[in-house]
Parts: sequence; C-alpha cells; structure tokens
Amino acid sequence: MEIETKCLHAGYEPKNGEPRMIPIIQSTTFKYDTSEKMGELFDLKASGYFYSRLQNPTCDMVAAKIAAMEGGSAAMLTGSGQAASFLAVFNLANAGDHVVASSTIYGGSFNLFSVTMRKMGIDFTFVDPDCTDEELEAAFKPNTKAVFGETIANPALIVFDIERFAKAAHSHGVPLIIDNTFATPVNCRPFEFGADIVVHSTTKYMDGHDATLGGCIVDHGKFDWMAHKEKFPGLCTPDESYHGITYATQFGNEGAFITKATAQLMRDFGCVQSPMNAYMLNLGLESLPVRMERHCSNALKIAQFLEKSDKVSWVNHPSLPGNKYYERAKKYMPNGTCGVISFGVKGGRKAAEKFMAELKLGMIATHVADARTCCLHPASSTHRQMSEEELVAAGVPSDLIRLSVGLENVNDLLADIGNALSKI
Repeated sequence: MEIETKCLHAGYEPKNGEPRMIPIIQSTTFKYDTSEKMGELFDLKASGYFYSRLQNPTCDMVAAKIAAMEGGSAAMLTGSGQAASFLAVFNLANAGDHVVASSTIYGGSFNLFSVTMRKMGIDFTFVDPDCTDEELEAAFKPNTKAVFGETIANPALIVFDIERFAKAAHSHGVPLIIDNTFATPVNCRPFEFGADIVVHSTTKYMDGHDATLGGCIVDHGKFDWMAHKEKFPGLCTPDESYHGITYATQFGNEGAFITKATAQLMRDFGCVQSPMNAYMLNLGLESLPVRMERHCSNALKIAQFLEKSDKVSWVNHPSLPGNKYYERAKKYMPNGTCGVISFGVKGGRKAAEKFMAELKLGMIATHVADARTCCLHPASSTHRQMSEEELVAAGVPSDLIRLSVGLENVNDLLADIGNALSKI
C-alpha cells in the first residue's frame, strides 16, 4: 500500500460485524479466567493486555498504523513527544554512557539531554549537523550508545544528512535515532536512508488540530543488537526485573527494542498515551497526506512572498530554490518538506514583536505544525533557557521568527502577513 492508503487502513482490520473505526478501549484493566493465563502475559509468552499503563489495544492499533507508515517492525505510543525522545534514548543509554546528538535539535529536546539526562549520568556531545567528517568522528567515545538528530530541525529548518550520520553511527556499532516530527512519514521515511529508530511528537502534524498531546517510537527492526551485545547489555543480557528475559534473543531484532521499552520503561515511568488521545490521533492520521500537501504548498508561496519584502532581512525554508539545504531536501523529501518557515524582520526583536502583534490570522502560540497558522519568537519562549552562544549553535538567532503555516486560504494568509509587515 502507498502512504495515503496506509494512513486509512493500516493497523486495524475490522472483521465481520466489528466497528469500522478503531474502537476506544477505555479500560485500565483486563479480565482473565485463570491466573495461569495472566501469568503467560507477565512472562511475555503470550500476547494480550493486563494493565493499560503498559499497553492498551487502542494505542497499539494506532502505533501499528504509524509503524506501517514509517516502514518499521514495531512501535509504541507515549504521552508526549518528549517522552518518546527520552524513552528512545534511555532504552539504550544508562548512567555512565554517552550519546552524540545534533546541536540544532528542538530546544526542549536539547534541555532534556543537556540538563535532565546529564543529571542521570548520561553524557551528551552536541555536534553541528554540518560538521566535518573529522569533527563527527571525534564526537564518538568507547561508551557511545546512540546518535540523535532531526529530519528538519525545529525551528532552524536544517535538513539532516541522514545517510551520512547513519554511516557514522553504524561504523561505531550504534543506532541512529531520528526525530521525524516535521517531515512526517508522508514526506520522509528515515529508515529508507539508514536510520534505525524514529520518534515523533504526534501532537504536531500527525494530530494537526490542537487536540491531543502524544508521542511515538518506531523501530525499524534491522539493527543487530547481538552483534554489538557488549554495548547493549539491557537488550542482550537477562533482565532480572522481568523474569530474566533477554529481549534480543527472545524477540529478535524486530521486537526487542519496543518490547523492552514497553515491559521495562513504560512499566516504570508510566508515560502512556490515553486511549481517547490515540483515537483522536488516528483521525488526524487519516487526513495527514492531504494536509501535508496543503501545508507545504502554502508555506512555499509565503516564503517566496517574504523573500521579496523589503521589511524582511532573510528567509529560511528548505523548499526554496537557493536555500542552503535545497538539494538535500530534494534528496530526502522530494515531495515537500514542511509548513514551517523561519525568517528575520529588519529591526530585530522590537520589529519582530510588532509584526506578531499585528497578525490577525496568525496566532502567537508555542504550538507548531497545526491546521491554523501560528507564530512564535523562539528566543524569548521555547529556547529562552539557552544562552546567546547556544542559540547561535542551535541555529536559532535572537531575531528569528518561526511561522507555522496552516491550512487557511493562502491569499488570506498573504494579506495578513503583508498587513503586519506594513505596520513596522
């Protein structure tokens, strides 16, 4: 099936007389006739459900759809995109371990890694996604367990060279984790370029309607954990907290990563996505291909308009011919990138604030990748915990405005933006 068909049909196939839509299983608990039957679930010898803190049928159906969309072997939903990023890394790296990450990742992810997870004893080295091969090689250590990057950086809009970083990661025997939130599997499928694990904030384009928080982790199922078992004891040696199971041998490459993340980490952290949120996420997934096409076409027209304005100092959108990442975007995302534009207004912070105050359709909000157009000044909001030096390293200068272009009629958006610019 093509991606448009998967968005509608993957993950759930109703049988005769069953609900056409994915059903909402709004229950924490599941009944069994005997303790032996339930015991098989706790031993991971049988599939099924016993408590929704670990797994829920509605969530699993939606996760299976996203796995199919990405071309992965298994997936799990989480309560937020932050939870997905945390669990994906923590499933591999523990105290005393090290991770290489792109310096231009979303500010919340940067803070999660550089502050919170460092307090847990995990070290991170942040590298410029356009670093030299020598600089990238120097970032690895004997205790490196993963590499982390974003398909399209939020909000710097740097297109990540997935193949290059996958090759480097694999040469050191570690997987590449890609945050594919902005591109979505409609526009990019990182597994096709060598990535091993994909994470999403499903709160963004996948839901697309300001309705539900959520995240997802997808495993490609191709990384050979046992070939590097000395690096990944959590997957390749018995887990005494779960009946001595060795995930890599019992569930193979296709199931080990997600099974461990569910049976061990979700069990202990409980950052689940609710069945109702999963149901609403599925509604967003069904229209995702149609919406992404409109987001991308609207954004390109607005970016071209901004390029011609004498009130604008610079415009960044990967689909603009002449953009630094145009050719790379064509390689990884030939059908379009995303609906987000970053640009600078002449006059700096004060002019940027005036511009945003004059917008009528574009709402000032921390949200992005939504059906409605949103506008944000990241240096004073999502990235305000960063120093000036860190802002520059992250590709988020203090004059940057992030415009998330929605599904409105593009002529209405152009009129609104043009009016706001004229007031500066």
